[in-house]
Amino acid sequence: MVVLPGLMLAILLAQLDNLIVSTAMPRIVGDLHGLTHLSWVVTAYILGTTVSTPIWGKIGDLYGRKNIFMTSVVMFLAGSALSGMSQNMTELIGFRALQGLGAGGLIVGVMAIIGDLVPPRERGRYQGFMAAVMSVAMVAGPLVGGYITDHLSWRWAFYINLPLGVVALVLLATTLKLPKHRTEHKLDWTGAGLLAVGVTALVLITTWGGNQYDWGSWQILGLAGLAVVMLAIFGVVERRAPEPVLSLGLFRNRNFTLSAIIGFMVGFAMFGSINFLPLFQQVVQGASATNSGLLLLPMMAGVLVTSLVSGSLITRTGRYRAFPIIGGVVMVVSMLLLAQLDLSSTKTQTSLFMLVLGLGMGFLMQTTMLISQNSVEQRDMGVASSTATFVRTIGGSFGVSLFGAIFNRTLRDDLASQLGNTAAGRLTTGGGVAGLTPAKLAQMPVQEVRALLHGIAAGTSQVFWWAVFITLLVPVLAVFIKHVPLRGRADQKPAAGSAEVGAAELQAVAE
Repeated sequence: MVVLPGLMLAILLAQLDNLIVSTAMPRIVGDLHGLTHLSWVVTAYILGTTVSTPIWGKIGDLYGRKNIFMTSVVMFLAGSALSGMSQNMTELIGFRALQGLGAGGLIVGVMAIIGDLVPPRERGRYQGFMAAVMSVAMVAGPLVGGYITDHLSWRWAFYINLPLGVVALVLLATTLKLPKHRTEHKLDWTGAGLLAVGVTALVLITTWGGNQYDWGSWQILGLAGLAVVMLAIFGVVERRAPEPVLSLGLFRNRNFTLSAIIGFMVGFAMFGSINFLPLFQQVVQGASATNSGLLLLPMMAGVLVTSLVSGSLITRTGRYRAFPIIGGVVMVVSMLLLAQLDLSSTKTQTSLFMLVLGLGMGFLMQTTMLISQNSVEQRDMGVASSTATFVRTIGGSFGVSLFGAIFNRTLRDDLASQLGNTAAGRLTTGGGVAGLTPAKLAQMPVQEVRALLHGIAAGTSQVFWWAVFITLLVPVLAVFIKHVPLRGRADQKPAAGSAEVGAAELQAVAE
């Protein structure tokens, strides 16, 4: 509990930053005259975070968690300060990539440190704290970003991280005491490089596909080929590496593999589908874009409630197997409800449907991380945490990309049936739909407005119908999770000092 405030501040930095910057982006682009490079400001951060996540986890296992984690905080703060001082878009994109590299270490570091300090049996009670941080970030990010955009320089969207980060560093430096888990092996830089190139190709595919380039273009096909080749070579290299960056041997454990796949599916369905809710709420239902963070409040309330309840029950009983099943079923119900959204749906209905979605997410997000960490030895805590975070992030990237293609296709077809192909093409090219606001709609012909609202509602509904089929896999897979007793403090102490006990424990988990 002494260390927790510093950890919560650190993860708040990573969660809050992107939301604040997204809100301030129009002002940034206008000041630096970089509209054509707008997407790269976001892509650079995502790339940095995704590529570095597995590497941070591994080097924390190898060289000690505390110093590596604090290095990631310093890197994030350096990227923030330099981003705020940027004089052109090229500098901003580069410094955002540096910031993203640090953010990858923040997210993984917090999860791994909690794994070091708190045995799995007792870890459930801390789930609510992580859910609370996520809720605060979701709500406060757009509000703070809106205030900065309206009353301060956009540079404060980055400078605001500095005082929070300094406080986090001081708290962690003075309170964080971790057991030493250092090995003499060197980091597998070849594997890290191959993974970085492969993941970069995957992220660019999901970012550019259907937007900047057609799915069948040579750019997207070339990236797909590069990703396949690099990841195939990575698999071969990792089998021979003494200390692989992402240990493929972990996937021999059934619970670890199932929790990773479930995390991928949850990221795919959740991030991919809810990405379109703000557009529906703002354009179709006329909600304020400035308070877009408040629109997610029902969902985050659901996450907070079920995270606290499930965490408390896991700590009290030591049983966790039912929660991913329950969470998966609730998510399926929420997607079915959200698939009913249309022009007549009220804000109250939408909020209730989002509350149900949050209830399902709360049963799943921290529980799958708990299962992943309980499936490995203590020395692999960083790799387990980073792998779980990594696959969920990749799932979210693919979900946003695939559901974006479904949304755009449905919208275009709906507009074509109402206004004709020419008008549909004009209204859906150049990102015009994403930039729609009630003010812009008021200046458009009534017939076009009606067609757009109907098309956006149809596209949103279609996305959630597809998400139903993805989320159906979650409870089905969760059924096959085997209950393995959660380690407690008594179990951890021998394992930390005895390789034989650790191997026996891992073998018991595998069996």
